[in-house]
Amino acid sequence: MSEWLPRAAVLVCVFGLFAAAAVWRLTHTVRRALAVLLDFLTAAALLRLADRPSWDTITLTAVAVALRRIL
Repeated sequence: MSEWLPRAAVLVCVFGLFAAAAVWRLTHTVRRALAVLLDFLTAAALLRLADRPSWDTITLTAVAVALRRIL
């Protein structure tokens, strides 16, 4: 569909890793850092879902949302 959506998803994942590391460094709480990382991963999964909807991307998005809700 669009060429920039997969690149944006990867960029969001990279920002998520940096944000999670920053949260862990500031709070020393793994749970909060994981919550931040999962928020970014959910956003990246939704970007991938918007680009190319398939059962794999739907499953990936559902797993990311479910893990975020658990934490």
